[in-house]
Amino acid sequence: MKSRVAVLRVDPSTVLESIERLCELAGMRETLSPQAPTILKDNISWHFPFPGANTTPWQLEGTIRALRGAGYRDLSCVQNKTVVTDAFKGEDLNRYVPILSRYGVPILYNFREQDMTWIRYEPKARMHVLHKIFPEGIYIPDYFPGKNIVHLPTVKCHIYTTTTGAMKNAFGGLLHTHRHYTHSWIHRTLVDLLAIQKEIHPGVFAVMDGTTAGNGPGPRTMYPVIKNLMLASADQVAIDAVAAKMMGFDPMSLEYIRVAHEDGLGVGDPREIEIVGDDVSNESWGFHVGDNLASLGGDLFWFSPLKVFQKLLFHTPIVHLFVFASETYHDYYRWPVKDRRTFEQWRRDTPWGKLFQEYEGSGQTVAGS
Repeated sequence: MKSRVAVLRVDPSTVLESIERLCELAGMRETLSPQAPTILKDNISWHFPFPGANTTPWQLEGTIRALRGAGYRDLSCVQNKTVVTDAFKGEDLNRYVPILSRYGVPILYNFREQDMTWIRYEPKARMHVLHKIFPEGIYIPDYFPGKNIVHLPTVKCHIYTTTTGAMKNAFGGLLHTHRHYTHSWIHRTLVDLLAIQKEIHPGVFAVMDGTTAGNGPGPRTMYPVIKNLMLASADQVAIDAVAAKMMGFDPMSLEYIRVAHEDGLGVGDPREIEIVGDDVSNESWGFHVGDNLASLGGDLFWFSPLKVFQKLLFHTPIVHLFVFASETYHDYYRWPVKDRRTFEQWRRDTPWGKLFQEYEGSGQTVAGS
C-alpha cells in the first residue's frame, strides 16, 4: 500500500484553516492514539528567526488547532538545546511562547532534570550505528515513551544531509548534547532514531512548513524562497522524500531516505507515495546546498581522513573551541553582518514576513542579540 503525503498551497490569510485540512487529509486522527498524550516537537535550527530555518508560528498554532479540533487535549511542547542554539532565545524570538501560553500548552525541556531525565534504552530493532557511537548505552528522555509525537520541521537544505525534515527533527529530542559524536554517521543515525521512534511512540506524525523554503547551506545560513506550500504525513520517510523531490533532489540518492526505505521504516521512492491535496508533480526548484565556513570545517573533521582525530577533538574539552567558533561565526558574524538584513527584508516585503509581524504583536524589529 502506498504511503500518503498531503500537500496544500496556502495563503497567509487562511493558513490556520488550511493546516487543519492538511492534517485531516494526511490521516492525523488515524495515526495518533487518542488515549495518549501528544508531544509537539518544534524545530529551532537557529534561535534567530531566519526565514525557512525554524518552525513558523502559524505552523505551530495551526497544528495545535488541528489537534484540539480532533480531540487531542493533553499536549506539551518539548524543547532541546544544541551547541549552536539557545532554546529559550529561540522560542522567544520565533514567537512560540505566546501561542503556547494562549492554548495552555506547557513547555518542557529535555535538558532540565525537573522536566525529564535520560534513561537507558535497548532498541528492539537492529541499529546501524548508535550502538557503536554510544557503547556505554543509548539514552533517551524518560518523558517520550508512550506519547504521540508531532514533528514540525521546515522544507530546507542541510550541509551534511543535503535535505532535512521530519526524520532529522528527532535528532535534538532523542539524543543528548553529545549528539555531535554522530555527525560522521549522520544518515544512519537518523534511520536508527526513526526505528526507535516507532518503538516508543504510539503515533508519529509530521507537519512541514514550506511557506518559505531554505535553499543553500542550511539549516541556518540559507537563501529564503517563497513557495507557499505545507505538507503533512504519518510517514516520516515519505514526507522527507516528497520535500526533497520538490527541492530538486532525487530522494533515493539521499542515504538517510534510501536506507530507511530499505529497512521498511517508510517509503522513500516517490513512485510509491500517494500525494493528496494539491498537484505538485511538476515542482522541482533546483535547490543547491553549497558550503559555508561551518560546513567546510565540518567536512574536514567529520568526513575527511582527519576524522580519526574526532575523539581528541570532540570528546575532550577541546570541543569547546569548536563550539565557540561556531557561535562566533553564526551569531556574531553571519547574523549582524548579513542574515539579519535578509530577515528584515523578508519580514517587510513578503506576505509571510508580514504575517510574522502579526505574531510579533508590537511589530518591533527583532533584537540582534
